[in-house]
Amino acid sequence: MKKAEALSSASFLKPLAERAAMGRALRARAPRKGLGDYRVRADRADPIDLLQANSAGRVEALLPIRYGRMVASPFAFYRGAAAIMAHDLHGSADAGIKPVICGDAHLMNFGGFATPERNLVFDINDFDEASIGPFEWDVKRLCASLAIAAADRGFDAVAQAAAAWSAADSYRDHMGRYGAMPILKAFYEWIDLEELIADTSDDDLRRLHQARLRKEAGRDPNLHQFSKLTEVKDGALRIKEAPPLIFHDADFERDADFRAKAEVMLTRYRDNLAPERRLLFDRFRVVDVAMKVVGVGSVGTRCGIVLLTSGNGDPLFLQFKEARASVLEAYQGRGHFRHHGERVVFGQRLMQAASDVFLGITKSEDFHYYVRQLRDSKVSADVNVMKPANLARYGRACGWALARAHKRSADAAVISGYLGKGDGFADAMARFAMGYAEQNARDHEALVDAIREGRVEAETLV
Repeated sequence: MKKAEALSSASFLKPLAERAAMGRALRARAPRKGLGDYRVRADRADPIDLLQANSAGRVEALLPIRYGRMVASPFAFYRGAAAIMAHDLHGSADAGIKPVICGDAHLMNFGGFATPERNLVFDINDFDEASIGPFEWDVKRLCASLAIAAADRGFDAVAQAAAAWSAADSYRDHMGRYGAMPILKAFYEWIDLEELIADTSDDDLRRLHQARLRKEAGRDPNLHQFSKLTEVKDGALRIKEAPPLIFHDADFERDADFRAKAEVMLTRYRDNLAPERRLLFDRFRVVDVAMKVVGVGSVGTRCGIVLLTSGNGDPLFLQFKEARASVLEAYQGRGHFRHHGERVVFGQRLMQAASDVFLGITKSEDFHYYVRQLRDSKVSADVNVMKPANLARYGRACGWALARAHKRSADAAVISGYLGKGDGFADAMARFAMGYAEQNARDHEALVDAIREGRVEAETLV
């Protein structure tokens, strides 16, 4: 990813009508209808080879958990297969507009969380693969995820395509709105989660989500995690073991300076915080550190949690996650960041409406990490309770959030000029989503076969 200064475009200084015309001219380079084409490349790599290559350098003992989670369903497979989709999108048609993109914009990487001002917002919440790349790649990954999730729910092909279409249509609508808005007004906009839920047409689902919000608002997330994740052992407060998902790293435990390594890592994290954040961090002391397996695509990477307490006894949980090369790097280049944690943090601060006050970077030996709060009033979507209309509405919310994120580093007027006002872009994205859902199902079956044949080891946890 290039430095932030290099992301500015001279197009912003041109009149609005001229910028929109620049976008329309890009249709000659990449006709919108052609964006919907998905064809298997003649040189397409074996998907299992791609997964195993993406697993290189991860903690070997945890890889069976990764594959066990991915094999559960085509949708679970898709969540862990960002590297495969990046390979498939490479060389596909695009308009040549390259903002900072999420790189893994599937529907479960969107959700609600609390801002430092304690507002509940809806936004993208995962930036491990953030990079500069074609905006279409994020839209395609989002739309395909909706079609695949709809199929997992047993919805028919019409509902699958409708969910994908709704996300792309929303992206186009909101990009057009941002293109015409004053620059600062567009930059400051955030999506109010409570308003989003209040607008839900399904009464039962609205009441369910509003109850979840009330429950979340009524508890301190750190105190809640404290009751779940800690115990007193041998007279000392410790993070509770729950192997193989939460554990104190055995390799480090055999090393007498385990605690010293953790302290050095956190000292580097502190040194990288802005001065005003250091003042806050210094009110806490480290109590314990443990490894914690998270997600699907992240399984096997070095991730953990740190328990800290203040002089008042207030708990604070920080999560550190290994930052590896983005799956887009092989196709879009690495850019200027030498530290992958810096790349992730830059992407999050740029694309999110508001970011965690504890967001930062650190390093341990040859591994790069970023740090954030373990959980701060996070509200995730429950696809399993959604009807077709609900999923389509959720797709619209995700499309809105994605447009809001992309316009932070790209000219919304140019993108909007390219997308136009008709249904062509949404039609193409829905067609792509349906085609790629079929490819994903075949790749999932390839993983099933690889596990059956002993080529891949998988562990399914109850």
